[in-house]
Amino acid sequence: MTSIRRHLLGWMLGALSAGAALLLVASYLVTLEELSEVFDENLKQVALAVASHHAFGHGYAPRTRAELPALPQRYELPPLPERYEREARFDYVTLAWRHDGQRLFASDPAVRVPLLRHDGLATVPVGPEHWRVYTLVLPQGIVQAAQPVGARHLLAVETTVTMLAPALLVIVLTAVLLVVALRRGLQPLQLAADRVAARSERSLEPIGRGDLPREVHPLIGAINGLMERLSQAFRSQRQFVADAAHELRTPLTALRLQLQLLERSRDEAARAAAVVQLRAGIERSQHLVEQLLQLSRVEPDAPTRPFEAVELDGLVRQVVGELSIKAEHQGIDLGAQTGDGVQVQGDRHQLHVLLANLVENAIRYCPPGSVVDVRAEHLPEGPALRVVDNGPGIVPAERERVFDRFYRGEGLQERVDVPGSGLGLAIVAAIAQRHQAQVSLHTSAGGRGLEARVVFAPARHLPKVAAGT
Repeated sequence: MTSIRRHLLGWMLGALSAGAALLLVASYLVTLEELSEVFDENLKQVALAVASHHAFGHGYAPRTRAELPALPQRYELPPLPERYEREARFDYVTLAWRHDGQRLFASDPAVRVPLLRHDGLATVPVGPEHWRVYTLVLPQGIVQAAQPVGARHLLAVETTVTMLAPALLVIVLTAVLLVVALRRGLQPLQLAADRVAARSERSLEPIGRGDLPREVHPLIGAINGLMERLSQAFRSQRQFVADAAHELRTPLTALRLQLQLLERSRDEAARAAAVVQLRAGIERSQHLVEQLLQLSRVEPDAPTRPFEAVELDGLVRQVVGELSIKAEHQGIDLGAQTGDGVQVQGDRHQLHVLLANLVENAIRYCPPGSVVDVRAEHLPEGPALRVVDNGPGIVPAERERVFDRFYRGEGLQERVDVPGSGLGLAIVAAIAQRHQAQVSLHTSAGGRGLEARVVFAPARHLPKVAAGT
């Protein structure tokens, strides 16, 4: 399991170690550069000192090159005592030459520094290593002072190594401070977790965040938002269960009474009438259960299917074809009016349920001889579905309330000849909300009847689909 503390500590220590390594490398390079400048100047001074000493032998330093007389003839340094011979190591090697190339003097004859005939500094190979050589060309002869380049690198490394221990100590102390800081800095997360863990499954009140750092507020806000949604879902579920239980009690009681009437029937006529009533009661109960299932499928927390291009023209023809027999049985003239290529993005099955509920409501509440037109067309606001009838309609004061669950208009609550549960328009509103569509009720153009209108957002870049879906 990933730990934020370990993750942050790893990154911080890694960055700190990388910074320390870069600091040591930079220190080495800067030290080497500074040492090179100092040693180059020392080589020049050594060369001048050698020229002055061997020219005069009394430590007199000439002020200019012209004051230097001719160099003496060739000579060698006296041999070192035997006990120093193995220990002696020259940091500098000095040489004196005649212009014809004859070497007059060498502080270490074993080091074969080549003769250079131009003034200044140069780096030359001497055996397996490189040497830094300063050459002083005088009228009297040539003087050279040389030093191995490796000695400079070694001194720079030694200087850098002396900084390694303090750097490691700083890294260790910083790591300890980081651990303490992270532990204290992440305490608010643990505090928030403890507050959430202390809640029961029924406690969905928001978590207080006044004493928590601002960096934790987005997380607490997201948790509070989730709790609010869960609370709303639980309230909706409890309300749904209570409403469903209440609505199912009535048809089940009616079925029990109708069954008792059937059992008590003494002749065929009474038995046939009881069977008709029982069948009607079963159909009403079945319709109620189906609508409850449809409503549960369009709840906000119900799973959704990917939207696709849906042709409203084909949907209208399909629903009208399915309900034409029922409309004919009720004495209703049901027709379809479609446009050309009216498309939306949506769930084809849910849009079918939406339109079927609107058409069934119109058929159910219109008297025989009425006309119901189902239309798919483009309106200025966007693609639309319209179900227009010339029935009794709904008074404007109730047009908002009829979208509530289990609500039926004032004039229909007592009518047993018009079966219904008050869920059809609630299902329509829930599906429209899922599709970001606007559903509204209006008076028909003739001044009588009702128009149910569902307007979708303007469709853009929809693929063409075949007609007659």
